[in-house]
Amino acid sequence: MILEVNKLRKEVSSGDNKLVILDDVSFNLLEGQSLAITGPSGSGKSTLLGLLAGLDTATSGEIYLNGEALHELDEEQRALLRKEKVGFVFQSFELLPSLTALENVMLPSELKDEDEPEERAKYFLDRVGLKEREHHYPNQLSGGEQQRVAIARAFACSAKILFADEPTGNLDPKNGKMVSDLLFEVNSETDNALVVVTHDHDLADRCDKKINLKLGKIVE
Repeated sequence: MILEVNKLRKEVSSGDNKLVILDDVSFNLLEGQSLAITGPSGSGKSTLLGLLAGLDTATSGEIYLNGEALHELDEEQRALLRKEKVGFVFQSFELLPSLTALENVMLPSELKDEDEPEERAKYFLDRVGLKEREHHYPNQLSGGEQQRVAIARAFACSAKILFADEPTGNLDPKNGKMVSDLLFEVNSETDNALVVVTHDHDLADRCDKKINLKLGKIVE
């Protein structure tokens, strides 16, 4: 089991009241499987993704990531677990503007002190069709190209699980399909788990499992 979630709850204070963002969320995911998290805006999708990736902490409940009790770790321990096990594709790409495409993709592998980071980065940039753009900076790339660099970066760091927040949300249909195809093709090659938050029904339908959130709860 790569991911196990038990009775997850997230509350935030709003004046004198407590706002419940997630309530009694439970599910699991096996290695190599893909999961889509769907639901209307404000249903808690991105909050859930942040909790699963260790970017935030829950009010109560349990998250086991690759056998580690994520809910018991402090911020430094969660950061180390993310570094070693997690890849993340942000909707806003989060590329470093002062680094080339190649350097952006290399960075996580370099931070993990992995062997041959440049070779791995070049392989995945080629895999996403950007071999000729490796020395370009983010401001020299289109939105679709930046998203593909972000995907190459996520896969190049040898993560056990990849989280993607609306990976096709900012893209036109053509680039959206290309990114969707790449996610599943490269993921199948690496046999890592994939979790995507998406409004894209075609993307969600390609996943092995799907959960639909409404007002913070999983609904049928």
